[in-house]
Amino acid sequence: MPYKKKSWTEKLHDSKDLPKVEKIKKRQEKKWGKGTIVIPAPMEVDEVMRTVKKGDLITINAIRSRLAKKHRATVCCPITAGIFSWIAAHAAEEMRMAGKKNITPWWRTLKGDGILNEKFPGGIDNQKSLLSKEGWKIIQKGKKYYPESVAGKS
Repeated sequence: MPYKKKSWTEKLHDSKDLPKVEKIKKRQEKKWGKGTIVIPAPMEVDEVMRTVKKGDLITINAIRSRLAKKHRATVCCPITAGIFSWIAAHAAEEMRMAGKKNITPWWRTLKGDGILNEKFPGGIDNQKSLLSKEGWKIIQKGKKYYPESVAGKS
């Protein structure tokens, strides 16, 4: 039987037994300190991304802070939060292509240092275009692109 690749929407709704809060392992303490780490579910990342209103932006680090606080954890896993924001963005585009109107505004989510995310649907050019339509001026510094209000804050 051939393998059927999951759609982005299916990936978004596959919780994989998450969220989980675990004790930070000894080898990770140098990076994150002692305490606990939450590995969020994909839908939790999407839910935070959905809260970002037109005119506002959020970084993946702010999403991680909210999820850590929600789960009373010391930190939120940066790897899964990043992957799940990418899945949420692609699922939203998949829904938009299917004619859905109320999609996650993924283009309002920036990387941790406030830059546009080249891994989001359509790359930097698409995110720039969508943010520009909402009134953001995009500034290039070196190879990175920032919405005007966060330029230079890397």
